[in-house]
Amino acid sequence: MRVTFLGTGSAMPTGERFQTGLLLEDDGRTLLVDCGSGALHGLARTDAGYEGVSSLLLTHHHLDHVADLMPLMKARWLAGEEHLEIVGPQGTKSLVDGLLEVHDYMQDRLDLSIREVGPHEFEVAGFDVEGYETRHSMYCLAYRFDDRFTFSGDSDAFEGLADFAEGSAVLLHDCSFPDDVEVDGHPTPTELGEALSGREIGRVYLTHLYPHTEGNQEGMLESIGEVYDGDVRFAEDGRSVTIR
Repeated sequence: MRVTFLGTGSAMPTGERFQTGLLLEDDGRTLLVDCGSGALHGLARTDAGYEGVSSLLLTHHHLDHVADLMPLMKARWLAGEEHLEIVGPQGTKSLVDGLLEVHDYMQDRLDLSIREVGPHEFEVAGFDVEGYETRHSMYCLAYRFDDRFTFSGDSDAFEGLADFAEGSAVLLHDCSFPDDVEVDGHPTPTELGEALSGREIGRVYLTHLYPHTEGNQEGMLESIGEVYDGDVRFAEDGRSVTIR
C-alpha cells in the first residue's frame, strides 16, 4: 500500500500546506480520503490524478475536509469520467444534496453513488476499512485500512483511539498545535504522546498542522518523545509512504 499525503494543513492556510487529503493506492486500487481545499491540486500531481480516483471517503464534513468535493466532481466530469462514489459518516447524503442544490448545473453530470458508514467494518474501492468514532466538535470517524494504515481524522488524543491504531504499520494522527495552545477537538503533542504511550505502532506521522506549529516542530517532537518512544515524524504535502 502506498499512502500519499496530498494535504497536511488546517483550516488556516499558510501557503505551504494544502488542507486535508490522502491518496491510497494498492495493486490497482485507488481511494481518496478527504478532499479539503487544495487537495485536488495535490491529487493532480500524482500519477493517478483525479481521473484515476472514482471513490472518495470522508472522515467528517468540516470545510477543510470537503471544500474540494464539488471541484473534484466538476474536474472528473470535464475529463470525461462518468462515476464517483462518495462514502462518509451520517449526513453525507444531505451534504452532497445541499451542494448540488447550490451548484445545480452539476446535477446529473456524474453517476453518483453515496453511502453512509459508521464505526464498523465496511469495504470501499477494494479496501477493507474499519471506522471508529473520534472526539471532535463534529461527528467524525477515524479509519483503519487493510489492518495496516490508520488515519485519526480530526480528534483529541485518547486511549480508545490509540487502541484502535495499535499494531498499525503507519498512523497518521492529528497534532494541530504545540503544547502552549489548548483547543478542544485537536491534541497537543504531550496529549498525543500520553495516549500513545506503550502502544506498538510502526511509525506515527503528525498532520492537520495549524500555523502555530511553524517553528515549533522540534519542540513538539521532544514533547511527544518524553512520554512515547516510537518513531514520530511530521507529514509533508506530496510525501508518499509505502507500507509493505
